[in-house]
Amino acid sequence: MDKKEKLELSEMDICDLFITPAIKNAGWDQLKQVRREFPLTPGPIAVRGNASFRKSNQRKYADYALFWEPGVPIGIVEAKSNKFTPSHGMQQALRYAAIVEVPSVFSSNGDAFASHNDVPEEHEDIETEFSLDQFPAPSVLWKRYKKYHELEDDMEDMVLQPYHVDSSGKEPRYYQMEAINRTVEAVAKGQPKILLVMATGTGKTYTAFQIIHRLREAGKAKKVLFLADRNILVDQTLMNDFKPFGSAMCKIKNRKIDPSYEIYLGLYQALTGSDESDKIFKSVSRDFFDLIVIDECHRGSAKEDSNWREILSYFDSATQIGLTATPKEKRPVDGAIVNPEFNIKYFGEPVYKYTLKQGIDDGFLAPYKVIKIDIDRDIEGWTPPPGATDDLGSEIEQRIYNQKDFDSILVLNQRTKLIAKRVMKYLRAYDPYAKTIIFCEDIEHAERMRKAITNEAKEFVKEDTRYVMRITGDSNEGKAELDNFIDPESRYPVIATTSELLTTGVDAKTCKLIVLDKSVLAMSTFKQIVGRGTRIDEEHNKYYFTIMDFKKATELFHDEHFDGEPVIIYEPSDDDDPLPPDPDPEPGDDDYEGGEDGEENTPSFKQYASNVSAKIIAEREMVRKEGGGFTTESYRDFSKKTITKEFSSLNDFLNKWNDSKKKKIFLDELEKKGIKAEQLAEEVGKDFSIFDLICHVAYDQPPLTRRERAQNVVKRNYFSKYSEQARLVLETLLEKYCDEDITSIESGQVLRLKPFDQLGTPIEIVNGVFGGKQHYDAAIAELEEQIYKRESA
Repeated sequence: MDKKEKLELSEMDICDLFITPAIKNAGWDQLKQVRREFPLTPGPIAVRGNASFRKSNQRKYADYALFWEPGVPIGIVEAKSNKFTPSHGMQQALRYAAIVEVPSVFSSNGDAFASHNDVPEEHEDIETEFSLDQFPAPSVLWKRYKKYHELEDDMEDMVLQPYHVDSSGKEPRYYQMEAINRTVEAVAKGQPKILLVMATGTGKTYTAFQIIHRLREAGKAKKVLFLADRNILVDQTLMNDFKPFGSAMCKIKNRKIDPSYEIYLGLYQALTGSDESDKIFKSVSRDFFDLIVIDECHRGSAKEDSNWREILSYFDSATQIGLTATPKEKRPVDGAIVNPEFNIKYFGEPVYKYTLKQGIDDGFLAPYKVIKIDIDRDIEGWTPPPGATDDLGSEIEQRIYNQKDFDSILVLNQRTKLIAKRVMKYLRAYDPYAKTIIFCEDIEHAERMRKAITNEAKEFVKEDTRYVMRITGDSNEGKAELDNFIDPESRYPVIATTSELLTTGVDAKTCKLIVLDKSVLAMSTFKQIVGRGTRIDEEHNKYYFTIMDFKKATELFHDEHFDGEPVIIYEPSDDDDPLPPDPDPEPGDDDYEGGEDGEENTPSFKQYASNVSAKIIAEREMVRKEGGGFTTESYRDFSKKTITKEFSSLNDFLNKWNDSKKKKIFLDELEKKGIKAEQLAEEVGKDFSIFDLICHVAYDQPPLTRRERAQNVVKRNYFSKYSEQARLVLETLLEKYCDEDITSIESGQVLRLKPFDQLGTPIEIVNGVFGGKQHYDAAIAELEEQIYKRESA
């Protein structure tokens, strides 16, 4: 093949004809060691108004990922067409290599390979270039990988144990794979304590399952203890991610450790207590467990006076792995803010970190808006007039009461009703059945909030009294509905009022609104609360969520320890639209020692003042831009900016539209940039074609409805040149366009639908009516041309 012909080849052709054969000839197993278009990230989710879409044009995938064994990547190869130099893709490849932490990186244009080696020998350069027939063998890259990660030969058996693969073929995401590999490698090196930091919603428990599975297969973990501090965490783990362990696994209960099992899931309260007789963990020997995994270890497990610490100290010969979303946090102690970094002090620096910001920007976690609402009594404070009494007639102490006092020691019922009214105002405008969690100061506050929502949402409560439920540790009725609340298929409960129970570990994938009427001082609590909404559930159209903050808890967004800014901040007045505007298109101490279900006790004394008024004085909304920062911009403005950036003028757009043989391909490319027909139709009107929507929004052209365009085609008597049957087909396709839009008539599948099926099969129509596919395609192209033909003045 001469150079001129090679320059005409696509990137895919270069891969198929040159790069793949070169890799194969170097001894790489194409089925086990080479992955083409290896997925890294699906692309971030953008939020525009109430709509959201995935920026699939920003997804990341490696043209080639090279593996020593499945699940152990050791090299990345980026391909480019022959129009570029061999090293043109190197920077892109290096970015992907940093994601999966491999030292060997390559780029090629089909003429040669450019190479980057992060562990060169003294006489070697970091970057070199060599011919296609000199691509290194798998053993060469494996040797580099071991040097890069400081692995000895005798560690290979452990680090190369395969992942568990279930019948669905589920495999770890790239960051889960890295977390698993780094942890297993740390165990292989003999590290006794290991910290793994992964944002809420990124699959820490699934990651832990794969770690345990691989260490068991390697014979390193014959007896395993999984520790948590909430029943729901243990039960969810038992029934979901750990289910493949089957009969080898048990939950510790009845204060007994049955030595016949291999994997134990334990609530730490069930293992220990204040009395020596409660410390059942001492009923087995100190070396009974080989591996201990501590879920949510930020919740005090490493504090020197913690019950968990006592358990960890007893089993000090076991490898201990801490899982957390918050390795460091500021905690209030005696009025001062300190940062003791308990987890770092005990476990050491994390072997792997995956932050909330990374998860959102990669597209694995949902972005979010924040509505911050100020109530006059909270901001201005309230001083009772002389002689003022509470609802029971007791005198209220003369002092200034402010935000931290309300619902803690002084209850203003009008304030609670105001919040319930504002929450329902939002839900009525957005979706009255959007799953919502309202975080309150304590159990008593959660009950009052349940009552206030019930009265404010009468029409929905009449349909089903479970519309709002108090789900707290002391409520058996509420806890019985928890599974229904987190079940995407169950409509009820819609709203859950709570205090502590739902802050950690509850996998509410479809939660779309989080309301904060709770003072939050600890970063770990804040991140856990935010994490209740960060799951994405594409099946149920959950791509983003909203936080409504009445207690200034979201000031923690500005804390240096927070790593995932919201997409929008909104501050409307009480009369403004309850829904937030659109974002810019640019890229109490939680040291819990309470009951086993995680609810603190209600303070023994509160005063209630029902006759004190309250009103909203300010609102603001935050929208997180990609990469961080906040801004606002409408979807219409975003669309205009995006389209005009792609097509500099109306003529430029029209030329490229007319040149496009398949409008669906043209529109698919626009959708990857966030231009969606459905959302533009919401802005302008549902009777317009995507063509007119674009021309109107981006270039201020008066739009025609699809019906008006079809009538113009009929007026031209355009169909008269066709046979009766061909005319019938084209007229029916034109009617199809009126109902659905242009892409509906381009698919050959449309000929399988009614009424076309009465004329024959698609092949019979194409060949018998139009004389072959070439003539049928020409007729469709001419029909499209007629639809978008400009009428003469």
